[in-house]
Amino acid sequence: ESMSRTVDQTFESKWQDEGIGARVRRSIGRPGLRNFDPFLLCDEFCVRAPAGFPDHPHRGFETNQLYFYQPACLSQWMTAGRGIVHCEMPGGKEDALGIQLWVNLKRADKLVTPAYQELVDKDIPRGEKSGVKVKVIAGEAFGIKSPVYTRTPTSYLDFTMGPGSKLDQPIAPSWNCFAYILSGEAAFGEPYAYLILSYPVLTCCLCIYPQSSSPCHFILVSGEPIEEPVVQHGPFVMTSQEEIAQAMRDYRGAKNGFENAATWNSDFAD
Repeated sequence: ESMSRTVDQTFESKWQDEGIGARVRRSIGRPGLRNFDPFLLCDEFCVRAPAGFPDHPHRGFETNQLYFYQPACLSQWMTAGRGIVHCEMPGGKEDALGIQLWVNLKRADKLVTPAYQELVDKDIPRGEKSGVKVKVIAGEAFGIKSPVYTRTPTSYLDFTMGPGSKLDQPIAPSWNCFAYILSGEAAFGEPYAYLILSYPVLTCCLCIYPQSSSPCHFILVSGEPIEEPVVQHGPFVMTSQEEIAQAMRDYRGAKNGFENAATWNSDFAD
């Protein structure tokens, strides 16, 4: 037996300043929705050099950057684990458009060795069915699987639905799920709407119908809840204040994962 998830909450993401001269539309990570287990942050961004996110550290979670370079795109999945320092700065003179997603790690994985996976446009698995196109960033859709490994089980699907189409997408019944509309309209919302989808007990799917003559472009993201404490201090996400304090000491002391932090600078560093 199956049932369709419905919308529990919906709200419009709002612009806010972030990084150096950058602006983002933040949904998760904003007042009223600090996190949505296992998700810590979700931003839609539009950044043009020299604005961006210069050198900064991370510990304790995974990040995905999905860039939309029309008509191509790029996906970068990074497991910060015990510690990385990196920068996120646009190249060229055009706007860099995309989505940034932070995914929590369970306590047992927070100090793993960092890892990085990248899919250029030609390598992103994609499919089409009954007027619906999908790019499978993580997980599976239409029988197509992404090669990306996520330590926290995650599905990340980029859908474009044509007028008159219908989508029935299975979602793990115990996973939290949200959708974010980038353009067009569907039965569950309008552009820049962030939607939390209900948490059923049966195996379920999401049934969507476009509501205009234009295509509807949105991401559908779901993940397995970790159900552990979330203690965050900027770019460090741990399970206790003591672990946060240790992360700060490690970063300042260039140790325990941050050995190169004292001397490494990106090409964009001042």
